[in-house]
Amino acid sequence: MTESEDKFAKHNARMKRVQAAREKMQARRTIERGLLIVHTGNGKGKSSSAFGMAIRSLGWGMKVGIVQYVKGSWETGEKNFFQANPDLLTFEVMGDGFTWDTQDREQDIAAAKAAWERSKELIMDPEYDFIILDELNIVLRDDTLDIKEITEFLKQRPLEKHICITGRNAKPELVEMADLVTEFEEVKHPFKAGFKAQKGVEY
Repeated sequence: MTESEDKFAKHNARMKRVQAAREKMQARRTIERGLLIVHTGNGKGKSSSAFGMAIRSLGWGMKVGIVQYVKGSWETGEKNFFQANPDLLTFEVMGDGFTWDTQDREQDIAAAKAAWERSKELIMDPEYDFIILDELNIVLRDDTLDIKEITEFLKQRPLEKHICITGRNAKPELVEMADLVTEFEEVKHPFKAGFKAQKGVEY
């Protein structure tokens, strides 16, 4: 056996062991139910990743609902696309904008409460399979909504439904109860180098 043949033979043997170990591990995973997912952290991509999961769900014929809490009238590519294709999914912008723009806490609280009521309707609607609550973490961080009310409701949620909550500064209570939590870490961002937000990439 040549050195090259020996190398390939060892690689194939190793891959067979890895395959057997993976199959054994997968066989022990038997739970199947809806996941509570949290995307948080200072890095970019939390909402973008959630929208990617929405497209994945649509590919499986699942019904998707998205409620945006903060972005308000801000024009984004996903907003343009989803609103132009309402047959794909339910996309509702319920926020009035960032708090530093509204400068009206009563208005912020009213908008957040209305968004939460709509979120509960979608979560409880048996027609929907996957719900995204975009930037809910932000209003929870600002105590615009009561975290206890949110977690108590989520404990009683239909367990066949997937829910993804996005936004930085996720509350510890939400992180604790979630099934999947991803921390998005910023390594480098063009904004700090003087770039303006880029259409199609950042919004």
